[in-house]
Amino acid sequence: MVKAYILINVKSGKTKEVLEQIKKMKEIEKASIVSGPYDIIALAQTESFNSLGDFVVGHIQALEGVERTITCPVFVE
Repeated sequence: MVKAYILINVKSGKTKEVLEQIKKMKEIEKASIVSGPYDIIALAQTESFNSLGDFVVGHIQALEGVERTITCPVFVE
């Protein structure tokens, strides 16, 4: 299993809507609205690095309102 924090920038006025959609995804363990350079931080878990990439591009970046993401894989907990 691969875990990663996904840092998400969202268009103004869309943050709560995007957060609710992200929280419904089975790969997401936790997601929160934050202050600072990013709008949402989500913790995801997938089967592999390839599936992580597919998930971020195909599901997170595909959401209306998402402008940009940065994926930070977790190597040690």
